[in-house]
Order: sequence, then structure tokens, then C-alpha cells
Amino acid sequence: MPDVVVIGAGLIGLATAWRLAADGVQVAVCDPTPGAQTSNVAAGMLAPVTEVEYGEDDLLALNLASVNAWPAFAQELEELTGQPAGLHRTGTLSVAYDVDDAAALRRLADYQRRLGLDVEELSGRDARRREPLLATGVSGGVWVPGDHSVDNRQAVATLLRAVDLSGVQLIRQRVSRVVTSGATAIGVLLENGETVHADHVIAATGPWSSQLDGVPDELRPPVRPVKGEVLRLRVPEAYRPALQHTVRATARGFSVYLVPRPGGELVVGATTTELGYDTRVLAGGVFALLRDARTVLPIIDELELVEAIAGLRPATPDNAPILGPSGLDRLLWATGHYRNGVLLTPVTAQILAETVRTGTLPDLAKPFLASRFGH
Repeated sequence: MPDVVVIGAGLIGLATAWRLAADGVQVAVCDPTPGAQTSNVAAGMLAPVTEVEYGEDDLLALNLASVNAWPAFAQELEELTGQPAGLHRTGTLSVAYDVDDAAALRRLADYQRRLGLDVEELSGRDARRREPLLATGVSGGVWVPGDHSVDNRQAVATLLRAVDLSGVQLIRQRVSRVVTSGATAIGVLLENGETVHADHVIAATGPWSSQLDGVPDELRPPVRPVKGEVLRLRVPEAYRPALQHTVRATARGFSVYLVPRPGGELVVGATTTELGYDTRVLAGGVFALLRDARTVLPIIDELELVEAIAGLRPATPDNAPILGPSGLDRLLWATGHYRNGVLLTPVTAQILAETVRTGTLPDLAKPFLASRFGH
């Protein structure tokens, strides 16, 4: 009987299990396909500054705490496993293609500066000095030295190794329901009929959180799936590096990002569509990503298309995560991270581990209780 059972073995679930195990807690993680869902599709941007939205001050504070935690988190993982954690500290360049795009980027840069964030406005020429293969039509940019990226697939592989070395029990079974006694969660029922009892249950169930059986309807979180298509391209050796930094671009009003990986991979993403649990890759999505990417980086035409894949982001009504108590005693949420799942992995694991250990949710997480949405 473990002390804690974690439902879901994406980045959030694995990191939370590893952090708990490092604190001496006995942990089991349940997932039939560890790391194969949302965490497998993500582009891996760590972009609290680049992606800041007006009025999201509490989320910005959480995002900044987590991006600052990533270097130590990655180092600890690497020292334990001897494998790379996938962190690439290269900074991010936001660029605008036409005059209207540049005006919107300047307004955002003004807002970022008012928040005290580290940004530097660039001319189109200065942006091309940083990234020489950008299109000549790029009219301006903003340099964000503190926004980085993570190879999400590498991070998943290293976390899987870390939980194994830390004694976490990985149960490759789907959870059918949360088992309760009165108003208390006491474990989970697996698809094979076995019950795993535990003192605490942590639901890191991403876009499927609202469907978790055993949780009363009025306590199910308002998490919905938002589909995102992502492309992975291979850069020929003659053109490497096509980009040295993550590039987030606005081209004629459309947003696209390009995330380079060591070894010649370039990740292009991502569409945003509300199609329920549909993960088909559609021609229109692939076309839109390639159209916008080649507008700002013409060399895209010369790259090999290796993979087109779609995943589901777990979105909430206010685009912020749901962390901590669920309203059902001893059931904790770690869900709703929307675009920021990779970014928020270290801080979410830290918050959940501290909550289990002390019985108190850290102040940083209090704006993200499920109860903010009412019952």
C-alpha cells in the first residue's frame, strides 16, 4: 500500500511522483502509456515572459517561479540518472512580420516592461543579426533572454528513469475510478479490477480530468481538451543551425513558434482548435503552420517533414492550472496547465509534494484552487 497514488504519468505526474519519492514517500503511478499523451506532443517552450497575457498576474508569478526552478530541477535529474533532462537555455526571440504585427508586439513589450520583465526591443535588422535566416520582411522583434525550451520527450525519458531509480511503482493500468469512503478518497480502482489503496490520491489527468469517475459531479474540474497540431522537421547539416534560439512569430496576425533542438530537429507549432477529444492531424492545420513558418523562415521549404502529430491541452475557463485540494478529502488536483505544462512541471511537483508532506497548500498555489470556479 503506497502512501500516495498518482493518476497519470505525463511530465506533471512523473515529476510529482519523483519529488514525493525523494522526500521518502512511497508512491505508485498509474498510466497504461506513460509519457505518451500530451507530454509527447508538446513543443517544450518555457515562455513565461513571451506568452504573458494581460491581467494574468498570479499565473505570471507561478510561471516565473517555475522557469527559475528548471535549471536546478534539470541538474538534479541529470545527476540521478546520468541522462540529459532536455533543458536548452538559449533565450527566445519574438518577431513581427508586417507593420500591424510590429505594433502589437510593441504594445506587448510595453506591458512586459511595466511588469518589470527583462525584454529588449529590436529592429528588423537587429532581429536578423541574431537569426540570419529570418525573412527580410521581418520588421521588428523583442529579445527575451530568460525564456528557454525543453526537449519534452527527453525530459519524459529521464523522468521515467528517475522514478524507477527512486523506487516509485509504475502501474501500467488505466484507472477506472477513484475509490472513496464517504467524502474521503482512499485509493483507485484499476481497469483490471485491482484496487490500490493510498493515503492520498493525486490526479494529474490532464484533459481527461473532468471525466474522472468516482469524483462527485459538482467537484469535477472544468477542464476541457484543446487540440494542438505540431510539426517536427529535420534540418539538413548544411543549414544547421537553422535557428539558434526559440522564435515566436506573428505573421499577418497569425502566431507560430519555431523551437530548435540540438541535433537538427525543428519543432513548429501549434494550432488551437476546440474539437473535443479529436487528435486527427488535419490538412488545414498542417498548411497553416507551414504557411506561417515559411513566412518568417523561408528555409522551411528545404526541410524534411518528419512528423505531424496532434495532442490535447488541458484548458480551464481562465487558462490557469488547478492545483491542490479538490473538495474531496485526500484527493489533490494537478491539472489544467493548458499551454504551460512543460514550463510548470518543477513548481507543480514541488507544490504537490509540499501539500502532501505538510497538509498545507503553499501560498504561491492558493490562487489556483479548484474552488475558484464554484461547485
